[in-house]
Amino acid sequence: MTGWTFGPGPFLIAGPCVVESEQVMDRVADALAALAERHRLPVCFKASFDKANRARLQGARGPGLDEGLRALERVRRRSGLPVLTDIHESGQAGPVAEVVDVLQIPAFLSRQTDLLVAAGRTGRPVNVKKGQWMHPDAMQGALEKVRSGGSTEVAVTERGTFFGYGDLVVDMRSFRRLRAATDAATIFDATHSVQQPGQASGGASGGQREHVTDLLAAAAVAGADGFFLETHPDPASARSDSATQWPLDRLDALVARTLDLWHRARALTDG
Repeated sequence: MTGWTFGPGPFLIAGPCVVESEQVMDRVADALAALAERHRLPVCFKASFDKANRARLQGARGPGLDEGLRALERVRRRSGLPVLTDIHESGQAGPVAEVVDVLQIPAFLSRQTDLLVAAGRTGRPVNVKKGQWMHPDAMQGALEKVRSGGSTEVAVTERGTFFGYGDLVVDMRSFRRLRAATDAATIFDATHSVQQPGQASGGASGGQREHVTDLLAAAAVAGADGFFLETHPDPASARSDSATQWPLDRLDALVARTLDLWHRARALTDG
């Protein structure tokens, strides 16, 4: 394993929402590896082997545990990038940790005690997404559960808070509050934060991709330590979250702008 750490400098977690074809996975991984080298930026490749919280039974979920882990192991070996994926049940923690560098707890599962402790017991770095209904201070308990299992490299991700029905908002105070409550690195998930859950046809999530740039800029200045972006060569054809994934050919410019703002803000704060 690569020994991934959440910081101390800026870092990026990025990739397609769900494990897709080898062609899509390779294109994204190649672009991310080049971006990492160009910007001297730690980058972790992300893709889910299963999207277990679909709005409807027929919603696309991914290839499943065995095939998904084989795909992630191939990406890791071919690109040299560390890889991250979600787990949904405590029994998945051990097998997944044998393949990936970082475990991620989905937002809807951020209070599941057995799952959080199992993730911690693997000793792998763990990223916990803040539930869309939770205030920042409440994430202290979630990360305590992970740490009780044994993981010491932990992070917490802001991905928006429910605002009425079918919309999310991001409170930019959240990053400092999350860090104070959890003593962990804070990450901004820019693409899930612009989702509109259940607003697309068939009950799928819609979204407003056009707000990603501004929200990333605000988060970079407000104190986020790292950034999370789902990206795809052709978002319209993505198997999941097509309304919010960032176009791969526009990723480098977005990352460059965000890093510039991050460093400028830190220089002002440190000064």
